[in-house]
Amino acid sequence: MSDPCVQVRVPATSANLGPGFDSLGLALDLWNTAEFTLTGEGLNITIQGEGAARLPTGGANHAYSAFRRLLSNIGQPEPAGLRIHFQNAIPAGSGLGSSATAYLMGLLAANALHGSPLSKDQLLELSAEMEGHADNVAPALLGGLCAVSHDDDGWIVRRYAIPTLQAALVLPEVNLPTHTARKALPPHYTREDAVFNLSRTALVVDALRTGDLALLGRAMQDRLHQPYRLKLIPGAEAAMQAARQAGAAAVALSGAGPSLIAFCESGAEACAEAMHAAFTDRHIPARRFLLQTTNQGASVS
Repeated sequence: MSDPCVQVRVPATSANLGPGFDSLGLALDLWNTAEFTLTGEGLNITIQGEGAARLPTGGANHAYSAFRRLLSNIGQPEPAGLRIHFQNAIPAGSGLGSSATAYLMGLLAANALHGSPLSKDQLLELSAEMEGHADNVAPALLGGLCAVSHDDDGWIVRRYAIPTLQAALVLPEVNLPTHTARKALPPHYTREDAVFNLSRTALVVDALRTGDLALLGRAMQDRLHQPYRLKLIPGAEAAMQAARQAGAAAVALSGAGPSLIAFCESGAEACAEAMHAAFTDRHIPARRFLLQTTNQGASVS
């Protein structure tokens, strides 16, 4: 008899989307996959692709931590052995939701291997608890565009299917951990800045739902996080301006950065090249990605 095994597939995500600070996230057609096999041989984690040289392959691995967390929640003992093999396409520490992807992989695999006792809503609550917020885990789990909020009863999530949109991303070689990006934010904001963002967040949702890139270009502006985080990414403001000049309808930081995401009616390759050139002109290595949005979320087989 073969060892119990499942395969998990989870997409990259881009959170914030300009004014939707900690409340909006979007799934992208870039995927991490992993195979989880219950064995009797201890822990064996292997990684191919993105992060292979630096992601932990022991007990500190996010997916393994999430796997154990779910077992604890459902009152199951840890397995005698577990083999996990990752095939990663999402760069780690990029602003594309790689940590949310890892947590979801572990939770989904453990859930599936133990009879799926937890619902999607419960898995979302648990993954958001581990991640600290839901703006990445919600679209990674559900696909599409997700709006999230939190109250005393837990997370409120609304998921929207959207038309397929072209996205150019550039990832500069800048070390910007999320905790560093959060420390850059001020402790207080003016009413004017709060209203500026509130009034645009609803418009970003409508623009993405309808594929209205002209509206997205006007609405995808921010005063709560981007002005402070862009200062931590040399060349980022010039890259955003270059993307607009190359025809991008809207440009924003992806999550906390350092990636930039540009939405394009056409010519996504030219927008990516323009952003890339803005960084390389400042002697900052950068990578380009040509992606699409996706309405597909995580899957287990």
